[in-house]
Amino acid sequence: MSVAVTLPDTLVNTADIYKKINKRSRAGQIEYWATMGKIALDNPELPMEFIEEILIAQEEAKHPELLEEFSLE
Repeated sequence: MSVAVTLPDTLVNTADIYKKINKRSRAGQIEYWATMGKIALDNPELPMEFIEEILIAQEEAKHPELLEEFSLE
């Protein structure tokens, strides 16, 4: 479901910078931050890097054909 929300200009401007670095859309960058923030709040004992690795592993599991393409074997 898509819902329009009003966000502060500073958040949107910062997302525009990070979206270029991370190769995401503006909405994708803000969604990423929200996902990371929710997981971090739910699991305060986990380092952010570990949370990010979990999210990457979940995406990789959805697309095993991509992992085979970049295999070092």
